[in-house]
Amino acid sequence: MSRTYAFVGHPGACAALSRRLEEAGFEPVDDVAEAEAVLTFCTSQTHLEDVYFDSDGLIQRAAPGTLLIDLSASTPNFARELNAIAVVNDVMALEAPLAAIDLMASDAFSRDNLMCFVGGEDKEREAGRPFVDALAATVVDAGTCGAAQLAKAVRSMQVTAQVVAAVEADALCRSMGTASLSCRIDDIAGTAGTPLSAAVGKAVREERFDGPFAVEMLMADITAALTAADDAELILPQAEAAQRLLELLAVIGGADRGVSSLALVYRDEEAAARAGLDWSRAETAFGTVAGVDDYDEDFGDLDSVDEGGYQAFGFGSYSAN
Repeated sequence: MSRTYAFVGHPGACAALSRRLEEAGFEPVDDVAEAEAVLTFCTSQTHLEDVYFDSDGLIQRAAPGTLLIDLSASTPNFARELNAIAVVNDVMALEAPLAAIDLMASDAFSRDNLMCFVGGEDKEREAGRPFVDALAATVVDAGTCGAAQLAKAVRSMQVTAQVVAAVEADALCRSMGTASLSCRIDDIAGTAGTPLSAAVGKAVREERFDGPFAVEMLMADITAALTAADDAELILPQAEAAQRLLELLAVIGGADRGVSSLALVYRDEEAAARAGLDWSRAETAFGTVAGVDDYDEDFGDLDSVDEGGYQAFGFGSYSAN
């Protein structure tokens, strides 16, 4: 069994996950060329592609026979492409996207709070199993190459919907001036929601807006799901709306905050400023974002500002105040 490994990708997540492997007896090395297994966790598809396929990427640097284990949220097509290129280059590739069970957990990357979907050929799944068992208490064998990323995408869509629902429930209660009801969101969620929506609601109520599972990670999850849908020529309006909310939060400075900080998008500018967010960044960013020359025509009028915040992406003001 491979005992030496290297980690490449998101510094915070890689450090936390590396601790899990060391606890299980695996030995870290700095040079990927010396590692028997290389694990990756990236929060953008562009970064992930560069990590593997750049001129100095893992496909070029890894020694023959190295096991490449991707823990990132990606797409079935990318997983299949990576597997095919790995075979040609005499290395092995395993898709093993991780998922946090409780996004609000103070130790979101603890083994008991992680599940892992595994997909690929039998040889790669067998070689990678000791690593994923060390990282995640729950391991789901999804099937052939691409299946694990599809399973992850399905889960990501549902998780993101729960986060947004919990945040919007709180925003509605606040906008109606029903503070007592807002304080019971986590209880009410139990009648029609999930443990996750209850946990998010509780974090919002207590204004706990930080945590190791960050907004950029949830963005990566839902973006991967939407990219998979795009590959299948499918439109997912609810997931797209959630993605735009998260993108807006990232633009105003919330990318590294906990996912409960999405509630700040629905509050006034003063509340956002107290949390270190800056709405003026949105006005600057969306004039040129993604090649959009006319923000007013494509998404709505960011110059329309009231006490509740900015009108964005055509959904109207996100703030409930």
